[in-house]
Amino acid sequence: MLVERLRSDRVMLRDAGPARSTPKGGRPRRHGGALTFAKPESWHQPEVTTLTDTTRYGTAEAIAWDRMHPMLTHRGPWLDHAQEELPILHGTLAWLKVERLPGDRDPKPVWLWSSATAATGADVDRWWQSFLRRFDLEHTFRLLKQTLGWTAPKIRHADRADLWTWLIIAAHTQLRLARPLAEDLRRPWERPAAARHLTPARVRRGFRNLRPNTTRPAAAPKPSKPGPGRPPGSRNKQRAARHDVGKAVRRAETIKEHQARRG
Repeated sequence: MLVERLRSDRVMLRDAGPARSTPKGGRPRRHGGALTFAKPESWHQPEVTTLTDTTRYGTAEAIAWDRMHPMLTHRGPWLDHAQEELPILHGTLAWLKVERLPGDRDPKPVWLWSSATAATGADVDRWWQSFLRRFDLEHTFRLLKQTLGWTAPKIRHADRADLWTWLIIAAHTQLRLARPLAEDLRRPWERPAAARHLTPARVRRGFRNLRPNTTRPAAAPKPSKPGPGRPPGSRNKQRAARHDVGKAVRRAETIKEHQARRG
């Protein structure tokens, strides 16, 4: 199932309905009437209407229309289907309006489209609540990449990349657990936040002050004597990797070739 946000200037189409017999015949219609987002007079009666009380946004009103589809054209991802008849992708169109937004901002309606049909009120509420959680996920990925350096190392092997990902997740977990112990070292343009509501980026600023005072697990024991090594008389079967050192080698080879020609 797919849930995505649509622009407020889009147009969705209804089903064409049952085919009507006409005296002239002809091809039956594939699309019905249009629902223009910017023109409420073009909206027909919705199939689902819900009202939800939230602590962050006040009263959230959601209405949904079933079996709505967009008008596909032979552009973008459908450019290679120029000789084919484009399909009709039915889904559920939802309109969301909240009472207020954090920071005294003007709440504008949000349009969502889901690839599922025959949705209930619980389905529509779950969709827009999941969509709002998308912002938390995006900020988390941004923290992992820009602050914790998730994509900084150039790792060649998949198993090492998985290990590095688990290390980043462990570091993010430590920042979450250390939130009640950290102080709010905020920038001049940032708003004050309570100790238990600090973001991982703010906790990271004061993490150096927490690390000396936290308990550490025991270190791994070190061996008292060196290992046995390779058995006597055996050869190393793992050949060392050879890498091109760059332009210096090619330049030296070119000089040797010129000297050989002159000689």
